[in-house]
Order: sequence, then structure tokens, then C-alpha cells
Amino acid sequence: MNTDAWTLLREFTDARIALGRSGASLLTREVLNFGLAHAQARDAVHQPFHSEEISQALAELGLPTFTVRSAAQDRHIYLNRPDLGRMLDDDSRNSLQTSNIGSYELLLVIGDGLSSHAVHRQAVALIRELLPYIKMLGLTLAPVVLAHQSRVALGDDIGEILNCKAVAMLIGERPGLSSPDSLGVYLTWKPERKRLESERNCISNIRPEGLSHTAAAFKLAWLLEQAFVRRLTGVKLKDESDNPVLHHKVRPLIRQK
Repeated sequence: MNTDAWTLLREFTDARIALGRSGASLLTREVLNFGLAHAQARDAVHQPFHSEEISQALAELGLPTFTVRSAAQDRHIYLNRPDLGRMLDDDSRNSLQTSNIGSYELLLVIGDGLSSHAVHRQAVALIRELLPYIKMLGLTLAPVVLAHQSRVALGDDIGEILNCKAVAMLIGERPGLSSPDSLGVYLTWKPERKRLESERNCISNIRPEGLSHTAAAFKLAWLLEQAFVRRLTGVKLKDESDNPVLHHKVRPLIRQK
């Protein structure tokens, strides 16, 4: 019996391989699957960000929240004016400046980005895994900021106002045709509005089918520890969390089965 090696490989990847064909065309099944994946990606971009649900879930973890909006007033503007998604609107800026939140070492910002679907599925689960590491490192944690119509750099604007030493932006990534629910985390030391993209560290593809919440939390904790030791993030801080020799306070948490 002839075994198609491609069929076996399909079990190990979500990539579109070994699709088959009917004459010069794809099989109808695969055309329909592609259309479904494309629709799911579009839906992820346009799905509203239900920040109140995230706030309630974080409250159950003992974490207070603060909600802000970018200068992009709606989704259409957000998609056409990326620059507005990088800055707070006037009301949010004034609210933060008069909030008396105080100065903390670490700020977590949850932003809808290009997939609020990813935020709804991954953000709270990731933070739940991260909290023991934050306690282990002894970092003071600011109220979690929930940001509507946000780009990555919005975390710099928020962090500068709150005078935090580091900001981790948890944000929905641009949906792929097999991953409409992928979360990214961007870590920036001493956030300010003039920060460059090269001054951040990124952890991407956080979802059960990609980088697990447990693994992502450890990577972020390791980067946090090194950021506070070296007082920097970005291209000068390489992710070497897989090297046990470089583990100090932070080590992978062992979960009881």
C-alpha cells in the first residue's frame, strides 16, 4: 500500500499543505476551509473589545483595573490611522494624570490590538500564570490598564504618565489564517513616548496551539528579571530563558498533575 507522506505531516502543522486537487483546482472542501479561516480572521479584527469582562476576571484574581481609550475613536479610524492608536485620547490622559495611582515598578496593559478575540481568550490566563513570578521577583504591580483601539506604543504613553519602570503590553496580534486568537506581549523598560520598536522585547504566538500560557509567563518573567538587573530591554536583551545557567530567582514553575 502506498502511503502519502504529506498526509502524515499534516498532523503536525496547521499550515496548508497536502490540500489535494481536482484537475487544476483545489478541492471544494479546502476552498470552503480557506473561506472560513479568512472570515474568522476578519471577525477577530472587528470583534468589539469587552473590557468589562476582562476587568471582572482580573478582579477575581485580586487585580484592580483602569480603562482608557486611544485617540482613534472607532475601529475604522483605528485601522486607517495607526498613529492615533499609539496615543491616548484627551479624556483618558486627564483621567490617568489625576488618578493618583502612584508609581509602581511594573505596569501591565491589555490592549485589543488587531484581535480582541485573542485578548479575551489568552490575556487573563497568561496573567494568572505570571502572578507567582511577579511575587517571586518582589515587583510592585500597578492596576492593570485596559486599552481600547490600542497599538503597542500606547503602553509607552500610559507608562510614562504613571512613571512605571517597565510596561508589558498584552495585545492581540494580527490574525493569521490559522491563528485568529494569537496574543503578543511587548516588554519595554522605562516607557516613554519616544521609545523605538528596537527598545522592546516581544513574545508572540501565545495560545494553546502555539506558545502555552505557562511557557509564555516564564519567558516574560525571565525577561522582566533581566530587564530590572540590566536596566534595559530591546535588541540588547536577548531571550536566553532556555539556558538554565542564566536562571536566577526565576525558574520554571512545576505544575502538579
